[in-house]
Amino acid sequence: MTEQLQAAPTVITPEQAQWVSQVFSTTADAVEQVIHGKRRVVELVIACVLADGHVLLEDVPGTGKTALARALGEVIQGTSSRVQFTPDLLPGDITGVTVFDQKTGAFEFHPGPIFANVVLADEINRASPKTQSALLEVMEEGRVTVDGTSHDVGSPFLVIATQNPVEQAGTYRLPEAQLDRFMAKTSIGYPDEAAMVRILQGDRRTRAPLAPVVTTAMITQAQDLVTRVHVSPLVADYAVRIVEATRRASEVRLGASVRGALALVRLASAWATAHGRHYVTPDDVRDLALPVLAHRLVLEPEAEFDGVTAGQVLGQILLDVAAPRENGTA
Repeated sequence: MTEQLQAAPTVITPEQAQWVSQVFSTTADAVEQVIHGKRRVVELVIACVLADGHVLLEDVPGTGKTALARALGEVIQGTSSRVQFTPDLLPGDITGVTVFDQKTGAFEFHPGPIFANVVLADEINRASPKTQSALLEVMEEGRVTVDGTSHDVGSPFLVIATQNPVEQAGTYRLPEAQLDRFMAKTSIGYPDEAAMVRILQGDRRTRAPLAPVVTTAMITQAQDLVTRVHVSPLVADYAVRIVEATRRASEVRLGASVRGALALVRLASAWATAHGRHYVTPDDVRDLALPVLAHRLVLEPEAEFDGVTAGQVLGQILLDVAAPRENGTA
């Protein structure tokens, strides 16, 4: 199977899509041993990994954000790190610094916590805008430049940033240009009663690390295959019409960007392979429009005052914009 994947044609084959689906489901099953009752969120985060994107979690403390990042790093046989963002955090605390070694008489680069496969940026809005920009630059470029020397952070590379939607004192609100760099925004939320019982029963002892079920090389290979998923012109046009509608909506001051449209198609491609398909359907685009586009919309002040949310605007847009009748194979 590995030889077939290495000799893959331009367009992904159904057999390769099934292989990616198996990697996806195996990873999700393993992570769900820790994050109970949140299959949709787990799948969305893993899909962002396959689409080579990053995730913003807006959630109250204690819902499992750290556990999610750590579990994902364990099951893909990768590394994970956690950075607690505070007002005094400096860019070098994240990216790393160059230190002069007196023994060798040369400068050596000491990498920061950003050099991991899964990085949890906890309460990103508590750090200064300068530190936020340093992190977001690494997210976009996939490398760190210190004293004129570039250092790749490696692959796969996922940043899970968190925000507390309740406590806003002493925080620096993420500008729209920075929010736009996150592929998807979602929340874990509180578990239901049955999941809460399982959590309490399993909390009697310290959790052992999860056994790896896939490798980082397999994830990287799956990322490459996701880029070859077939997106028909009609499905691409459907995504464009949704994005255009966000710009024309009367409640919206600033609609989704070109980066938002690209993120929607990329994540839909990953979502298609996650479900064993080698082509994107209109349902893939519709299902992912809310987590991909909602955080990119800037509403008019009058609409916000009336209690209108970006999710409500997108919900109406999805009702108004007609989906193509074809299934995406054309």
